[in-house]
This record gives sequence, C-alpha cells and structure tokens, in this order.
Amino acid sequence: MMDAARRYLLEGLDRDDREPPSDALPRLTLNALEKIRMSRSRERILGNLDEMYREAFDRAKATGDQSQMAALDFAYRREQLYFEILLDIREAMERKG
Repeated sequence: MMDAARRYLLEGLDRDDREPPSDALPRLTLNALEKIRMSRSRERILGNLDEMYREAFDRAKATGDQSQMAALDFAYRREQLYFEILLDIREAMERKG
C-alpha cells in the first residue's frame, strides 16, 4: 500500500507538463495567461465600468443621496485609474510577447 501511495505521489510530480483533464478547473498560471489572447478591448472594459457606475449613480441621484453620489464618483475615478494601469500593463506584456 505504501508503494502504491509513493507511486501515486511521484507520478503526480511528473504531470506538470501534461494538459489538465477536461473536468479540471482552469488555473491562471503564467503559462495559461501567455496562451490566452485578451479578448476585451480597453474601450469595452472602461465602457462596462462606466455603465455600472452610471446606473448606481443614477439610483443615488433619484433618491437624493448626496453622500452616496460623492462616494460613487470617487470610487468610479479610482477604479478607472486602476483599470487603466492594468490595461497598460496588459498591452505592454502583449507587445513584449
């Protein structure tokens, strides 16, 4: 039984270069990320962000919640900046690769 367990564990170490079984969950490893073409454009991502915050802002505006409107405005600008930085990194990595 120990030999079977040892073989199972040692064979598991050799599996790194094989494709995962089809029922396995995908993992975001560096190799996987290098194979994936980024499908969403910068405009689509920022447009989705804008739409999401605009809907929330309109709801806050309809209720007259000034503090929520201010919080959403700040959060939108912060998230937009974060996304732009991440998108710049993505584009730099795509150019490099």
